[in-house]
Amino acid sequence: MSIQNAARGARVQLVDLSKQYGSGPPAVDHIDLDIQPGEFLTLLGPSGSGKTTTLNMVVGFTEPTSGRIELNGKDISRTPAHKRNFGMVFQNYALFPHLTVAQNVAFPLRERKVPAAETAKLVGEALELVDLGGMGERRPHELSGGQQQRVALARAVVFSPNLLLLDEPLSALDRKLRQSLQREIKRLHQELGLTFVFVTHDQDEAMTLSDRIAIFDQGRIVAVGTPGELYHRPTTRFVARFLGESNVFGGRYRSADVYEWHDRKWTVPEPGDGSEQQSLIVRPERMRIAADETSVPAGSNVAPAAVTDVSFYGTYFRIELAFGDDSVGCAVLPVGTPASFDPGTRVIAHWRPEDQVLVSE
Repeated sequence: MSIQNAARGARVQLVDLSKQYGSGPPAVDHIDLDIQPGEFLTLLGPSGSGKTTTLNMVVGFTEPTSGRIELNGKDISRTPAHKRNFGMVFQNYALFPHLTVAQNVAFPLRERKVPAAETAKLVGEALELVDLGGMGERRPHELSGGQQQRVALARAVVFSPNLLLLDEPLSALDRKLRQSLQREIKRLHQELGLTFVFVTHDQDEAMTLSDRIAIFDQGRIVAVGTPGELYHRPTTRFVARFLGESNVFGGRYRSADVYEWHDRKWTVPEPGDGSEQQSLIVRPERMRIAADETSVPAGSNVAPAAVTDVSFYGTYFRIELAFGDDSVGCAVLPVGTPASFDPGTRVIAHWRPEDQVLVSE
């Protein structure tokens, strides 16, 4: 048997799944989710939104209050965790300090009574897979944090699981190391073809790694889609604010092609859900700035603003803005933009109507 030649990823379905603790609001509130074979799906949301509880129900650490979990069409809701054949990677590595790296990786194979010769072969293959070949005799305390997490990844995939679950595995690492391991995790997913379910509260991490993202809020899934779909076409104000930055304008949708914001009437090429109470969203990289309205391209929507701060990030400027209704936002402008604006400058923010989106409250 070889790890790379193992069976491909499983399909997992969550059907009307709930978890209730005591008499308070449910931790997970009647969610439905269809995770496709070989998919990299991220559960994203703020602390307490239900994503980790959902992961724990999938892996078998927590029993659902109601609903069911299906693996390739079979109900496993009451199947013990050790019989689900799922790999798990934790935030704190969860390595055995008294065992060597090789012994840590071999642990799930020993539990499954895999013969010694095959165990040695699979452990070596798993360590090579995570670029730790030759380090099998070291102890966890002799490794860096990033190397320890690689050991945890090797241990989670060495027995060819049906599904790999990762609970904020990179949150304890510094930014540069986190980015390096993100690339490693993405490579592992592509090479192994397993179904990955990844939990994080880091929006950039979710955008970088995922085929699809399920966004949680107060125990419910409020949106599911590809990173591009959720970023460019959010459906609610919460999704728009949580996944990336947004300029949010609280006006009124008045007719088929007009959105009214104070004394401004903006062109609306797409009417959203048709209700009057909608917010208009413009992402910072779509926002542009002009000194006055005569410099704005024809057909643009415009909003007067004041520059409150300017930050330089090497390849772009971030311009903080205060709009006329006391709301705040920003524009991201590439280096080389002709005009420069100092804090306190009155400007005209503008954007193309096709670069905005209407969302529900």
